[in-house]
Amino acid sequence: MNTRQQQLDAFGRLLDIMDDLRAKCPWDKKQTLQTLRHLTIEETYELGDAILDNDLSEVKKELGDLLLHIVFYAKIGSETNDFDIADVCTEICEKLIHRHPHIYGDVEVKDEEEVKQNWEKLKLKEGKKSVLEGVPKSLPALVKASRIQDKVKGVGFDWEEPHQVWDKVQEELEELQEEIKSGDQNKIEGEFGDVLFSMINYARFLNVNPEDALERTNKKFIKRFQYLESKASEIGKPLSDMTLAEMDVFWNEAKKL
Repeated sequence: MNTRQQQLDAFGRLLDIMDDLRAKCPWDKKQTLQTLRHLTIEETYELGDAILDNDLSEVKKELGDLLLHIVFYAKIGSETNDFDIADVCTEICEKLIHRHPHIYGDVEVKDEEEVKQNWEKLKLKEGKKSVLEGVPKSLPALVKASRIQDKVKGVGFDWEEPHQVWDKVQEELEELQEEIKSGDQNKIEGEFGDVLFSMINYARFLNVNPEDALERTNKKFIKRFQYLESKASEIGKPLSDMTLAEMDVFWNEAKKL
């Protein structure tokens, strides 16, 4: 591994390159905070994919892409004299020190859960009116539900036992079935959302990240379906011309791989 000085030198080199690109590259010169936003989100998802695949070489590359974006934003901020990369680093350092009084102060904690509870309490003392203020509005709904539940848990608003959450899941499923019978689409959608929310909550009690779990299932389905497509191509028969029974043969083969 690199020494701290080598790490600092590498980061300094990135800052120098960013200066060059911003001054000389037509594309880089044109970028703004707004134009970079969707690209940053895309890079974050690519990093997430690499982590799920446990591809450490790809994780390293995607971290570099994301770090470039952070440096890019800081460079733009420095051009308007609003902030630079030192301000960014200083602010996060000060926040971490303040939010970890059990490391940098005299507070004692017994476990990870107490650390999280103290974190949320400190945020409220900093002026936040709600523990949910820290949940970004633009988060995908599934991730947002998970973060909401995690946040309120930090202040003690939570179920006590996993079986209570599972009972809630079953209760929501029954309510969904009732609305399906009524045929009211708005109420069906509302109850379906309640089912998903309760399932995400149950996942937390099982120590399962629902976003990761669903994405793993997505990847598994894609792999099996593409196997099915390849087999259909081998026999020269389009999927649209195959019966479900015929497709099931190849699907079951894919499941065994």
